[in-house]
Amino acid sequence: MSHTLGIRQAQKQKTRQALLDAALGLLEEQSLSSLGLREVTRAVGVAPTAFYRHFRSTADLGVALVEEALGSLHPMIRTTVSTTGDREERVVRTIDLIARHVDGYPAHVRFIARERHGGVQPVREAIRDQLARFAQEVKDELTKDPVSEGWSEDDLLMLAHLYVDQMLSTASLFLEALEGPEDERPARTREVAQLATRQMRLIGLGRHHWLD
Repeated sequence: MSHTLGIRQAQKQKTRQALLDAALGLLEEQSLSSLGLREVTRAVGVAPTAFYRHFRSTADLGVALVEEALGSLHPMIRTTVSTTGDREERVVRTIDLIARHVDGYPAHVRFIARERHGGVQPVREAIRDQLARFAQEVKDELTKDPVSEGWSEDDLLMLAHLYVDQMLSTASLFLEALEGPEDERPARTREVAQLATRQMRLIGLGRHHWLD
């Protein structure tokens, strides 16, 4: 009996993931608010009623996509602001991690960029909550740095949000560079990296002189 249940659970998980993958593919060209569950089930090849075995609505599916897109990034976010290396090494490490993530998961990055201010409230709130977690985790890492001595909790959290917003902005710019004409991508990617490096340096300089 347990073996049969295990097979059923595995098949259920497989169908759920297929629905998520199909939705993500369909969202390449449209927003979540315009996505119909019949489009998703048709792409997977299951009956529309099967959708409700996994998600209550397309909004619920969207929240699951937020978790898939952002949930696994928490270790990476902490790595970008860890105290390992000097300030310039941290900047280079951050830009490289963002570029590699965008290259590996462009559909996820596109989904978050579009839906962060989209028309589906539960998804907006899920993204906001994940970004708030990122900011708190960044703040916790910043607190370990001697440069943060004397900073208030509120100011450290403000700085953490600046770093998170900068990472999101950089990811969106890398995505735009990847979607441009193929022969222009290397040059545009370098431009994004150079701009992001300068912006991160500016934030870093401001941090070092904030208490002056």
